[in-house]
This record gives sequence, C-alpha cells and structure tokens, in this order.
Amino acid sequence: MSKQTGSPIEDCRRRIWLVDSKGLIVESRFENLQAFKKPWAHEHEFVKDLPEVVKAIKPTVLIGSSGVGRTFTQEVVETMASLNEKPIILALSNPTSQSECTAEEAYAWSEGRAIFASGSPFDPVEYEGKTLVPGQANNAYIFPGFGLGLIISGAIRVHDDLLLAACE
Repeated sequence: MSKQTGSPIEDCRRRIWLVDSKGLIVESRFENLQAFKKPWAHEHEFVKDLPEVVKAIKPTVLIGSSGVGRTFTQEVVETMASLNEKPIILALSNPTSQSECTAEEAYAWSEGRAIFASGSPFDPVEYEGKTLVPGQANNAYIFPGFGLGLIISGAIRVHDDLLLAACE
C-alpha cells in the first residue's frame, strides 16, 4: 500500500485495523501484544466483539484469515451492508467449514450487494433472480507461480520487493 501510493507506511497503517482473539488491537493492550501486532495498535477504546468493532470502526473491507469459522455473523455482514453500498467480504479461511461465512450468507445478509471472495470454492448463488458468482482469493493462485519463478530464476532469498512484484 505504501509503495503503490507513495504514502508513508505509518499513514497506511492508520487505515488498517486488526482484530485478534481478544478484540481490537489498540494501544491500551500494547504491553501484552505480540511484537508483530504492536505496529498496528491504534489509539482507540478497546472493543472486544467483532460486531461492535465493525460499528465503531466502520470498515469498507473485512478480511477473515483466522481459521475460526462463522465469525462474520449476520449482524456483522448486515452492519457492513448498512455502512457500505458494496461491502467487501473476504472470508479467506480454509477449509470451507472454517470460512468466516458462506457466499450465500454474505449475499443474503447484504441484500445481494456484497463483493465476496473466499479461500475455498463456493458454488454460484441465486439471489432475487440473479446468479452471483463468488470469487476465490487464496494462495492457490500466487504460490505455484511464485514458487516456479523462484526455481527457474535460481533465487536464494525472497525480498519484500519480490513478493510485492508477484502480488502486482
């Protein structure tokens, strides 16, 4: 994000909010946070539950990657839909049983407006006479090509710039 926009990394971090198993990553939790979480701690009151975090932060995108299924509840998705014309719901955890929500749930709870992608394949969903096709956004698309490129090039180390180029 910083490289693409030319913005300082600190400005970019201010736009990204993280939630872990204990709640929102905030400065009041700083002493007990793992080192890799500390740069993401915001000055904000602590909020424990995801539905309340969504109401407080008003995100445009939800990215689930915890491996804890069903965390994007009806309340969470409906709140996202009330805040965004096209809420982006990325339920990336695998296997499908651990997905944060299903495509059908995301579409139903957002009145068919969600932009949905998952880490596992979901079948198309019929919603009010329209066929909505969920996207799949997982490592199956990047890692095989990236791995092959590393083997072919004989690279010994993978630097951040290499990963960024592959993602682009």
